[in-house]
Amino acid sequence: MRALVTGANGFLGTWLVRQLRAEGRPVRALVRPGGDPGGLAELGAEVFHGDVSDAATLPDAVRGCDLVFHLAGIRRAPHRDDFLRVNAGGTRLLLEACLAHAPGLSRFVLAGSLAASGPSRTPRREEEPFAPREWYGESKAEAERIALSFGDRLPVTVARPPRIIGPGDRENLLFFRIAARGIRLAFGREERPLSWVDVGDCARGMVLLAVRPEAVGQAFFLASPETTSLAGLQREVARALGVETREVNVPPAVLRGVGSVADVASRLLRRHLPINRKLAEQVLAPGWVCDPGKARRMLGFEARVGLRESVQRSADWYREVGWIRSSSSDELTPA
Repeated sequence: MRALVTGANGFLGTWLVRQLRAEGRPVRALVRPGGDPGGLAELGAEVFHGDVSDAATLPDAVRGCDLVFHLAGIRRAPHRDDFLRVNAGGTRLLLEACLAHAPGLSRFVLAGSLAASGPSRTPRREEEPFAPREWYGESKAEAERIALSFGDRLPVTVARPPRIIGPGDRENLLFFRIAARGIRLAFGREERPLSWVDVGDCARGMVLLAVRPEAVGQAFFLASPETTSLAGLQREVARALGVETREVNVPPAVLRGVGSVADVASRLLRRHLPINRKLAEQVLAPGWVCDPGKARRMLGFEARVGLRESVQRSADWYREVGWIRSSSSDELTPA
């Protein structure tokens, strides 16, 4: 069963390709024209250049594939329309290509997000209505609506991971770099609970969604049963790096202001800065917690990697590739 993976050169995409290849499945890895395919060819994947927001490139991408894993999208953008065009519009274009050019498709797996459900201090469940707080979450909610609207014509399923941690991750890199400076950020005194999942567990769960018949037409939170908090995550990061940190309290208004300024700077510099308005709103939310019970009951999915191990693996990888150094007195290496 040949699998197409869009966004295959991204963080989760690379791990998913690795998981599929380990199971002996042929993989076609969709990479945007001009994008860095990284080590996909070394993993044994067929690298195919295309763009989910360009309909002309998609027929050849899906043709001959039995499985489609749709991970391609954007996490940072200066405008709401950019998120909707790529994350939602690209999903529709890919589904339409599958209808026309992949008649034998056995599963279409969409990588959704807890951001579509919105923040909560109590565990979100899949049947609850979407309540996104920012443009990224809004676009992922719309992508999921579009995908499931094709359910009468295609076998569609949705994975909704929370915060993903592991080697290769850039979203949490900022906290590692700050900890390497001996700093732990606080945003008021309120604990903000977080669900999370190790990237290897998430990739394994997505493959499970592709093969279990119970998954068709359903959405699943793929999360560890072990929750943490932003403060707890930063403590684990400091432990993994072997550094002592001091707490620096950042007023919410300051963080929002920095995020807004960073968005303007990103547009002017034509590059994505590590902080932005989306990150600020996510950090300041009361919590991001989901219930992984449905995936456990229906699919037998259990996350295997604990937080300490996942953070340690991340820290070791960051050191190995030079994205951070272990001493707070060292200079940080830019990614």
